Amino acid sequence: MATIHLTSEQFMARVGDYKSNPGHFEFLGDKPALIDFYAEWCGPCKMLAPVLEELSGEYAGKVDIYKVNVDEEEELAMLFGIRSIPTLIFIGQDGTMHRSQGAMGKPQLKEVIEKTLL
Repeated sequence: MATIHLTSEQFMARVGDYKSNPGHFEFLGDKPALIDFYAEWCGPCKMLAPVLEELSGEYAGKVDIYKVNVDEEEELAMLFGIRSIPTLIFIGQDGTMHRSQGAMGKPQLKEVIEKTLL
């Protein structure tokens, strides 16, 4: 399993249709999700990328790990109030969200995944 790069159209189909339901977020995923809002030019984002790839394998079938490029998907970045990158959004199966800004190490990411998503 690898991280999945999302466009806004894919986001609406897999995570939440923010255009049909403005002001109300309804999680559409069939399992918890982690969304990495990043940019290609961001140093900490580049350091985080291989860790997320590893975790996508470790949590395959349990957690979907998505990536959203803030330079290409500005509307999504604005919708989630992304002001610094990387920003990670953890979404539980019930739609509850937890946000973390800045790069995290693998042990810290695993801890958050285990506490908030599983």
